[in-house]
Amino acid sequence: MADNDSDNDNGSDRDRENRNAVRDSAPDLRILGDQITLQPSGFEEPPRGAGHVEKEEALMKNMARFRSEPLQFLREVSLYVSGTGWRAYDDFIGQPVFYPGFSEHIKTEVMSATLLQTKISQLADMRVEIEEKEGLLNKDDRDFQMKRSRRRAVIIQSLQEVAENLTENMICKLESKKFIRGAYYMVTQLLLRAYHQGIHVSSEEVLRLRKVAEEAERKKQSIIFLPCHRSHVDYVSLQLLCYRLGLSMPTIVAGDNLNFPLVGSFLQHAGAMFIRRSFGDDQLYTTLVQAYIEVLLRGGYNLACFIEGGRSRTGKLLPPKFGILSFVLESLLSGRVDDAIICPVSTQYDKVVETEGYVTELLGVPKKKENLADFLSGGSSVLSLRLGRVDVRFHEPWSLRGYITEQITRLSKVPSAINIDWRDTKNAVVRQKLLRTLGYKVLADINEVSVVMPTALIGTVLLTLRGRGVGKTELIRRIEWLIARVRAKGGRIAHFGNAPLADVIDRGLDVLGKDLVGVVNGLAEPTYYAVDRFQLSFYRNMTIHLFISEALVAAALYTRVKRGGGPSIQDIPYKDLRDQVLFLSSLFRGEFIFSGEGLAVNLERTLAGLEADNIIVIERDEEGNITKVGLTDAERAVGRENYDFYCFLIWPFIESSWLAAVSLMGLSPPLGLKEDIWIQVSKAQNSAQLLGKTLYHQGDLSYFEAVNKETIKNSYQRFQEEGIIQVVRSRDTKVPPRLRLAPEWRPARDDVTGNLLATGRLWDFTEKIASSRREGKNRRDGATVSTRVVKLTDELGQKLFEDAVKNAEAKGAAPPRLSSEDAKALGRIVKEEKRRRTMENRAHL
Repeated sequence: MADNDSDNDNGSDRDRENRNAVRDSAPDLRILGDQITLQPSGFEEPPRGAGHVEKEEALMKNMARFRSEPLQFLREVSLYVSGTGWRAYDDFIGQPVFYPGFSEHIKTEVMSATLLQTKISQLADMRVEIEEKEGLLNKDDRDFQMKRSRRRAVIIQSLQEVAENLTENMICKLESKKFIRGAYYMVTQLLLRAYHQGIHVSSEEVLRLRKVAEEAERKKQSIIFLPCHRSHVDYVSLQLLCYRLGLSMPTIVAGDNLNFPLVGSFLQHAGAMFIRRSFGDDQLYTTLVQAYIEVLLRGGYNLACFIEGGRSRTGKLLPPKFGILSFVLESLLSGRVDDAIICPVSTQYDKVVETEGYVTELLGVPKKKENLADFLSGGSSVLSLRLGRVDVRFHEPWSLRGYITEQITRLSKVPSAINIDWRDTKNAVVRQKLLRTLGYKVLADINEVSVVMPTALIGTVLLTLRGRGVGKTELIRRIEWLIARVRAKGGRIAHFGNAPLADVIDRGLDVLGKDLVGVVNGLAEPTYYAVDRFQLSFYRNMTIHLFISEALVAAALYTRVKRGGGPSIQDIPYKDLRDQVLFLSSLFRGEFIFSGEGLAVNLERTLAGLEADNIIVIERDEEGNITKVGLTDAERAVGRENYDFYCFLIWPFIESSWLAAVSLMGLSPPLGLKEDIWIQVSKAQNSAQLLGKTLYHQGDLSYFEAVNKETIKNSYQRFQEEGIIQVVRSRDTKVPPRLRLAPEWRPARDDVTGNLLATGRLWDFTEKIASSRREGKNRRDGATVSTRVVKLTDELGQKLFEDAVKNAEAKGAAPPRLSSEDAKALGRIVKEEKRRRTMENRAHL
């Protein structure tokens, strides 16, 4: 593969062929035969009549099809079969892969790792000691030592065999270039039939990445790609790009749920390593994964894992999962690996093929286990879709060793609420702090380089407007406004050359399809409306990270705006605004990625931006301190359209948190209950979801997407972190997690009727969330919630208690009472949670 166009003899002919092609791609890269021309980002097509005009293409574009272009199709196939040019995958940047014996080499390295062998010896010693205590080995035998040594050797041999089998099933098997060439051709054909506008990248980012890869190859260091995860297409597109750009393809960490017949073997030979979703207390397996990761890092092999763990069903980034990152960090902090290069990756889609399935899962339908039949039937149906394009962006790579050093230096200089030496990297608290900051740093980097697709713009506008629908002219106007806001916030819009915005919107509407966005014709102008708001919210959530600060300020201000009346009534004192923003930002700490600069700096910047946009007016005292905030007359004159935009972004999440908090009211134990009954966590969350569906259809909930399982689950996680609920996870993996409402948070009951009373700490907490909640047209929040909604919540809660006791003996049920061992664990958990909250030194609910 070449980085510049040296094929001058044929270049002009190819230019003429491409000149009349539809401009459906970003002007980043041009592919002419085997050559790639890298154009500077921001390249603009010269005006007509300016002479020779170059045409850029997507990095990966549809190949010829046999029916329409049989000769070209056969020519392309022959190029792949013969391994011509870059297709041979011979001259790539990075450590050697795809050669016979690669798997055996890696397996040998893993099995001989000192870390693994030491653990096997320890486990063997532990087992021998147990057998001695149980009398299986008699110390009084004259040949006791010999028997003991033999038994230990047998155990070691057995553990070695188990480790070998686990390794065989885990490691990727990059053995054959013929295989990967064929796989590349086949997968590219399939993928680009679905994503018919190709895969796009930034030329500047590609050049930078290749330069970093060359340096990493020289130092024998690994590049660890950390992409976001919205689709199974994520790892396919990353591997395709590395192949096409001449980079050593990474080993991709994948869940063993994908290791089913035929498909699992294919993925393993294409770069997947399979690991369990949960390791439990399996010390051998944990050490084996650590050893494998270290073999890859010491060998300078590239690695990729999804920072969010599983796929995001909501469209926005999920909180980081620290599993694989903890192994990587351990390797560096222990000194067994010198350094690795981190490269956050953003993958954005015009349309994500799985969104319909995501909606089904979020509404409570259990996820189906992956299998070959569904894979084949789903794949064949996808090929007929026209899903637009994929945009992949690479953040500037950075040294993990350098980041660790920088963080330790920073933490050592900052006063801490606990007495700790932040330079002691063996300390568990220090490691946990480094791990968390690393995870959120990667998420912030992903958000920084993400591009906003046309479908995300359309979805965001349609779900942030009042009324049933919007005309084409108004849709274009609001999208223009949104594009300006995205750019002002430092975001990027997907590049469509100089195509008129109206054409780009038409293309986006076509990709979304009539199942998501409908159109009413025969009116004064075509009018568009959201058909499936739940599914469309996936695309709205792709933009929310850019405006979360403005949305929180708008929601805090809404506590006064919802009162109605004149401007003076709707103005809010700065202290009240700040307190509510602090409360909401803490409430959504696990839901969104916030700036690390702190509330004061972020709030000041956000208010200044909203003031500059003429949305809010700020009153200051003589010393320049903010005293009061309100809406401007200009914003009121345009019907609060810009202010409402920010409110509409955050309201579904406020609604979901409110729903989760209300559902906790029902977890207050019934009168006369002598001992605590513990409720299965999943059943409590399902009950909250049922409550939400009921309230939506009865008019007490404004947004159906507020009942989605993921957001409710996140809210419960936050409530656990704050000690509102207590969760116990038994050592017995067959016993599911259980919860109870913390005693100090339980609402009171009427001594006579036993009914829940809308008073107390939890009720006040719920009301504080509700103060920023959207006011319904046909409801009055206070009276409705304190009577009918609380009564319904209590009825569902009582059913949870009854079922927990009645079904205690059923297979797979969670015991309603704690064992003595679990009770001790609870004490440790409560103590640890308090210590953690003190250590974090953050604002709490």
